[in-house]
Amino acid sequence: MVGAGVVGVVLLLTISLTACTGGPAEPASSGTASSGSATPEASATPEPDPTLLPTGTAADNLVYFNFLAAAVTKANPAADGRAYIDALVAGGFDRAAMEVTFDRTQADLAADAVQFSVRFAGECLIGQIGPASDGFHSVVAPILSTGLCLVGGTRQIDW
Repeated sequence: MVGAGVVGVVLLLTISLTACTGGPAEPASSGTASSGSATPEASATPEPDPTLLPTGTAADNLVYFNFLAAAVTKANPAADGRAYIDALVAGGFDRAAMEVTFDRTQADLAADAVQFSVRFAGECLIGQIGPASDGFHSVVAPILSTGLCLVGGTRQIDW
């Protein structure tokens, strides 16, 4: 275990350095000096769920975008692109500003990854999920010269 090895080396160095000083180790303080743990901490209030910030930037809304996508993945790890789009729409993002790639290839195989995006405040919120993605990833990126966020073929969002 790496952690135990590091602790052992630090302990050995500490003993060696203490031995080199020739003086006794500092005695433990018997006073009632207050440490941070002496007083009970107030019970931590859980952070509220993120929300859409309509007047914020794409970067301001990335946490919310990720929150919505994570909820889809948690509910169904095999969710398709439509599930992510539906969650983003339900979360307040504009369906007309969205794009999503196909869930299946032209050979009718499951896509290695599905990308979905929302144009927001002059930028793109882009998410990717799938077996080749090694989990969910997201990014804020500039809008392409085409006015879109994703390169290549995308599904029509007509539901």
